[in-house]
Amino acid sequence: MTQSILNNVRYAGMATCVPKRIVSNLEDCPPQLKSERERLVRNIGIQQRRLCPEWQCFSDLAFNAAQALMQELGWQPAEVDALIVVTQSPDYLMPSTAIILQDRLQLGQNTIAFDINLGCSGYPFGLYTLGCMISAGNVKKALLLVGDKSGRLNDPLFSDAGTATALEYSPEAPPVYFDLNSDGSGYQAIMMPIGGHREPARLEHFMGEKSTDGFWEASKLQLNLDGPAVLSFSTQRVPPAVQQLLAFAGKSADEIDYFIFHQANRMINETIRKKLGLPPEKVPSTLHDFGNTSGASIPVTMTARIRDELAQGPKQLLLSGFGIGLSWGSCILEIDQAKFPALIEA
Repeated sequence: MTQSILNNVRYAGMATCVPKRIVSNLEDCPPQLKSERERLVRNIGIQQRRLCPEWQCFSDLAFNAAQALMQELGWQPAEVDALIVVTQSPDYLMPSTAIILQDRLQLGQNTIAFDINLGCSGYPFGLYTLGCMISAGNVKKALLLVGDKSGRLNDPLFSDAGTATALEYSPEAPPVYFDLNSDGSGYQAIMMPIGGHREPARLEHFMGEKSTDGFWEASKLQLNLDGPAVLSFSTQRVPPAVQQLLAFAGKSADEIDYFIFHQANRMINETIRKKLGLPPEKVPSTLHDFGNTSGASIPVTMTARIRDELAQGPKQLLLSGFGIGLSWGSCILEIDQAKFPALIEA
């Protein structure tokens, strides 16, 4: 458990971009799987998802979100001192996607730009990393781009999204409280075992093989997800971490206006909510309409569910991401007079 406080960091705004294509878990599946999908949708709570076309990358979505946010804030490209991209869907293995987006956004060549390889827990970790740079005093305005292209037509869980968050230096900003954790002993629970240097991709890995249901093909280059292990990890680690962060910040759950959790699936999220004793109206969800958007799920939920409320005055939020690594991180921050452009579809 690593708890810390960052001062002088203001949450200036956030924008979300999702693909135009909507895929239904009930309608866009083989007829033979319809009854199975109906049961699955009831359990995981995901009825439709957003999928990119083949040509579209996560970086395209993040670029659209960043442009819209900068325009809303009135930021000029030359003002942005740092750009961090949190994704596991880079344009290329090399160079980093942040370097490419620094050029596409026409940011100055003195802009600090680099990637962080994290998925579902990535938003709090990204806020902390960028927040540390701002709190130190040399970075005045910065962008955090978070998201993934992780959706597949035959996978009913994952969806695609890109988000942009603007942070800036402000001596008047209220403190931001963090609790960040990692447990690499569980790294195999969410893993792409093929394609790195430990297990390079070979020709046979690209060959599809019949799945257990016999209706679609999968290759060994796809994500391995140990559902029971992820369920156990999420429901056992996240609730006490949230309680410890509240205690560290000297706040009660009643003082928090909204708890925004990573959108894993209905079973996991409802178990976490009930363990913490939180009322449903304080825990917004986007699972039904957007699925699991990996690291982008927290900002996606903020845009799609509480955008209007965030524009009405100061709000205390607790944001909590958890998953790949295994890793889990939460933060408490106050948002006031921040800019939230409407949901972008591209």
